[in-house]
Amino acid sequence: MSADAVVRVLLVDDDPLVRAGLRMMLAGDARVVVVGEAEDGDELGRAVAEHRPDVALVDVRMPRLNGVAAVAELRRRPGLRAPAVIMLTTFDADETVLSALRAGADGYLLKHAPPEQIVDAVHRAAAGEPVFSASVLRTLIRHSTADPDAPDERWASLGERERQVAEAVARGLSNAEIAAELYLSLGTVKAEVSALLETLGVANRIQLAILAARQRRP
Repeated sequence: MSADAVVRVLLVDDDPLVRAGLRMMLAGDARVVVVGEAEDGDELGRAVAEHRPDVALVDVRMPRLNGVAAVAELRRRPGLRAPAVIMLTTFDADETVLSALRAGADGYLLKHAPPEQIVDAVHRAAAGEPVFSASVLRTLIRHSTADPDAPDERWASLGERERQVAEAVARGLSNAEIAAELYLSLGTVKAEVSALLETLGVANRIQLAILAARQRRP
């Protein structure tokens, strides 16, 4: 998705006040449009087919079908162009986080996250970046490094700037934030991250973050 493209968003939450708040929040960004809403997880597939969103913000706990089960069902539907899914919830229990990711969620944020973080997450998810709050990222790293491997030879082959970029990814920074911190262009950061995925043999930014975090462990 190009940087100036409008991101189409679907809201899925059983609380109408939450949906109204999210709609108002997202309305402050001219590059985001809320194209539809759903009141429960069992409406997710129909709403995606009808509104064709780029990103869906999905609550975890809903009365008829919870968000984790709804996302798993969405990913199993053949022929449906599924959006990037961000779980937006008040619950960050380890098992809930891990279940959501196993179901196919692309991100996991807490509802008390600052509005600018949620808006930024929508853009990042639309661009193919997984997005997580800091506490969720710590959960992933903790579970993935419970039995850490010996220092990775692939990591040892990286240069200083490559390690700086990888470590910034492990801290949950976006490409734009990495560019600002390391005084690089956004294009350079995108190229560095893509090269790191290939060099380290990992599939996505989350696996890159976990590998980088593992190297930092004492």
